[in-house]
Amino acid sequence: MKAIVFNQFGAPEVLEVTDLPVPELRPNDLLVEVGAAGVNRADILQRTGFYGDQNFGESALMGLEIAGKVVEVGSAVSDVAVGDRVMAIVGGGAYAEFARVDRDMAVHIPANVTLPEAAAIMESFVTAFEAVSNLGFVKSGQTVLIHAAAGGIGSAAVQVAKALGAKVFATTSADRKADVESIGADVVIDYVTQDFEKEIAAHTGGQGVHTIVDFVGGDYLGRNLRSLSPGGTLVQVGILSGDDAPVIPLNLLLHNHLRLVGTVMKSRDADEKRAMVRRFVENLLPLFENGKLRPILASTFPLDRASDAHRRMEGGGAFGKIVLTNGLAEVTTPA
Repeated sequence: MKAIVFNQFGAPEVLEVTDLPVPELRPNDLLVEVGAAGVNRADILQRTGFYGDQNFGESALMGLEIAGKVVEVGSAVSDVAVGDRVMAIVGGGAYAEFARVDRDMAVHIPANVTLPEAAAIMESFVTAFEAVSNLGFVKSGQTVLIHAAAGGIGSAAVQVAKALGAKVFATTSADRKADVESIGADVVIDYVTQDFEKEIAAHTGGQGVHTIVDFVGGDYLGRNLRSLSPGGTLVQVGILSGDDAPVIPLNLLLHNHLRLVGTVMKSRDADEKRAMVRRFVENLLPLFENGKLRPILASTFPLDRASDAHRRMEGGGAFGKIVLTNGLAEVTTPA
């Protein structure tokens, strides 16, 4: 099968197409012909050497989520058949023509969702639900601030928080304001020209918000904690700033009984990922089936242009998810 590999850490140019054996199935696995694969920040970090030689899954290939058609099922699988369309979390291996998938991390794709759209769902919305609901405790009537709200997970988090009945504040650039409003944000803050800490104080009468979901880190940390109401929760999902050692205002953390929670999908073990997928199926999947939630596709690239997809992500400014496509009939024309 064709797959994307790299022989050294570096810029997108290190990515190349090669031939590899098709993965072998275990009893609880599915073999899926990959129609589309989501591109995530973790893929960039893997390519540039952030993780070193660590392997957080069962494949050293890049890629954490796929959508495609089942071509073979393991001996212990009885509820999925050859030909079924599935979307799934994988422990690496999405950047290829075929991927081995743990049945318990795979979900049947709703009939109204295409393969490229499905490839924009799993990592983003499973992570978003975990951050907003399971770790952030967001409930109807509460307030939540989502940073980097135009990105793949950020745009999912805005939709999830809105679906849960929260009032949603969001940060993004001015040129993405209308896009973020279109998916449910009540107040959009331009992170370039506005100080989100001052804006949150003004909009909440100095009370702050119940929950913040942040992908930036660095000097956002102190500002986030000061923007929380007493007893509030900051869920840290990423470090787009590159600064992983900011000063923590411990007096504020202690005095206001705040919670600081870190989460990342890539380093979770298989049982944790299965539990996250179950929560997604129970709480969010019906909202895709009835159209209340929708995947946001920023752009698509064919698999052999993975380097261009990485450049697009590193360039920033996209609204939604960047997806690699791989030749099945449903795949859309690359952007």
